[in-house]
Order: sequence, then C-alpha cells, then structure tokens
Amino acid sequence: MVAVAIFIIAHCVLLLGITAPEKFYFDEVHYVPAARQMLAPDTAEPMLNPMHPPLAKEIIALSIKWFGDGPLGWRYPATLFGALALVGVYLCGLALFADERRAIASVLLAFFNQMLFVQSRIAMLDIFAIAFSLFAIAAFIRGYRQTRPQAWFALAGLAAGLASACKWSGLFVLATAIVIVAAIRLMQGWRTRFADGDAEDWYRPDMWPDVRLHQFVACFVLIPALAYLATFVPLHGLSPTAILEAQRRIFADNTTTAIAGHTYMSSWPSWPLLARPVWYLFDKIADDRIAAVVFLGNPLILWSALIALAIALRDWIIARKADAFLVLAFYFGPYLAWALLPRTLGFIYYYLPAATTASFALVYALTRQGAPRWLLWAFVAIGGAGFIAMLPISAAFIGTSMATFNRLMLFQSWI
Repeated sequence: MVAVAIFIIAHCVLLLGITAPEKFYFDEVHYVPAARQMLAPDTAEPMLNPMHPPLAKEIIALSIKWFGDGPLGWRYPATLFGALALVGVYLCGLALFADERRAIASVLLAFFNQMLFVQSRIAMLDIFAIAFSLFAIAAFIRGYRQTRPQAWFALAGLAAGLASACKWSGLFVLATAIVIVAAIRLMQGWRTRFADGDAEDWYRPDMWPDVRLHQFVACFVLIPALAYLATFVPLHGLSPTAILEAQRRIFADNTTTAIAGHTYMSSWPSWPLLARPVWYLFDKIADDRIAAVVFLGNPLILWSALIALAIALRDWIIARKADAFLVLAFYFGPYLAWALLPRTLGFIYYYLPAATTASFALVYALTRQGAPRWLLWAFVAIGGAGFIAMLPISAAFIGTSMATFNRLMLFQSWI
C-alpha cells in the first residue's frame, strides 16, 4: 500500500505543468521524431535515432498514439516511469535496510535531489532506464540476502534486460550484479573465511549453497538477453540479420570518439561535484521573466552524499557491513563504468543512476548506530528546502526572474 501511495502521489506531482513548454526542448528533438516514425513503420526514410535501443521510444510512441502528438503525449511516459522509479527506490530501501522508515526517507531524498524530478518531465530515454534499473537493484538485493535467490535473481535479470533495451547504460547495473556474484563465488572457491565472521558480513562462505553456475548464467545472461532482444521484434520482425545489424550500429555509435564537442559536455570525474550542469531550456517569456530547466542536482543532498559514501566505505573496510557494501556497489558500479568507455562526449545526466542510489548512502550514514532519530528527518527537510529553492529553474511552468536566476547560479560554470 505504501508503494501504491508513493506511485500515485509522485505521478500527480510530476504531471503538474507537464505541457510546458509546448515545443520540443533539448533532446526531445531526437527521441520524439523517432517515436513518431515507429507509428508508421513502412516509411521509406532511414530509421531515426538508431544509436539507442527501441523500448523507451516504443513506449513514447504508444503514448503519442493514445494521448496525441503534443506535449502531453510526448512526456506522459516520463512522468509515469519517474513515479515508478520512486517506487523502485522504495523497494530498494526495503530490501537494503528492512525498515520502512528508512525506505521512505530514501524516496524523499531521491526526489529532492532534483535530478530525477527534471528527468521525469522530458521525453528522453534515461528515466525509463533508471526505473527498470532500480527494480533490478531491488530484486538483486532481496535475492542477495536469501539462501535460495534464483527467483529474485531472475527478476533482476529481466528488469536489467529491459533497462538495457531503453539505453545501453542499463547494462551497468547488470554488470555490477555479475561482478558481485563472480567475486563471491571466487572467494568461496578459494574457501575464504573471515576470522570473526558473522551474519552481517558482506561475504559468507555459506551464501547461496544450492545455486549452480547454469542458474547464474540463466538469470544474468539468458533472461536479460531475451528481454532485450524481444524489444527489437516490433521494428525488425524475427530477422536475425536485421537485429544483429541494429546492435552493430548501436555499438559503433556509442563507442566512437569522433563526436564533436558540446557546450554542456563534462567528464565523469566532475559529475559528483556538480561542476557543469546541462541547461535543457532557457527561454525569455516576458520582460524579466524566463522559463528555465536545468539538470544540475541539489547540492545540499549530492555534496553531502560524498561524505556519506566515505562513511559507508569505512564501514565496509573495517566492519565488513553488507549494507555498506551494497550501497557502494550500486553507486560506484553505474558511475565508474563511464570511466571505462572510450566515448569522449559526456553529460552530467549520465550521473542520474548513481545520484539516485546516493540517497541510500545518505540514509545509511544518517541512521548508523548512535545517530539520533531526528537527524535523518532533519536532513530530509533540509534537502526539501533546497529542492523548493531550485524549483524556478527545474520546472518550466513556474518561470522565474533574472534576479532569482542570478542568485541560484552559485558558480560561473553553472551558467
């Protein structure tokens, strides 16, 4: 019932002013035309936006068919999946902390960090990928704590496959899960034991005693691959040649280094520092009134999260805490994966998955043994105040003045 309430409330909030602006802004110019084309698959034109998998664009196409070819039709699926992403955060929090209070706090911090809010109101692909990724993380963490995790791991693989079918960055969560499983199985193969091991350890030699290699392969390779490839069938039919060619094109476009620069490009080390935001929209609507949407992140939350991550790292190294290990894994996995890619063009919105899971690090740090109960909710309130302060540059329908804009731009690099 709590998950349903989170979905309904978030969905209603995200729908407020969703039709502003009434024109394409930022990368909607790429994805909405591609979705339109899917509604007329017999067109002789070359396929638009072939550098990304089709699932998110197929969902946008269905929305255009149902709600019309206008701002509501373009953006409604983003609000839907933004609300689902917050449900995913809640389920992750329950699986991670086994505490409803901390799970709800995780949802509020993920919402107040501003990134998910902005990305849930624009017809881009990232919000679809993060929603499926969060469900994958929740299922994996739940399975991680079970003696027989096969069903949960299968669900995690299914959700990760669907995340990858929206955008290949969805593979990062799947890769993180595979690395965790491989590391644990390797340590078990070496018969590793901690001298003073207990049930709170991130690794135990008796984990998953009945799970065989072929079951791991089915959960983390076969099921994700089938889910991913199935999304290409509506476009390419059952033609293996056409589907393989689509994968070749996606790979070539996403690994090339021959992409021109961009005004708002930034490199992965700068993302946690919020050094260079992306302005999705900046329009003058009246004398001294502007409509603005910036993808930046709430500094009060995301800068504080860096301290929380350091606390989690300390607890993992010294106390071997499983909670700390999982928090770190699903923050650094989707984030540091970008450091391994040859692609030179990057944007801070690639940081969205890690910024969202950073809310778990904050909840972990603020509820450690000895912390007063009020501390968590006081920080949530501070984060909420920061979110409200940033609303004039987060939602186009609100609008703002140049004076407010100048007050919010703390650094020259934010402009």
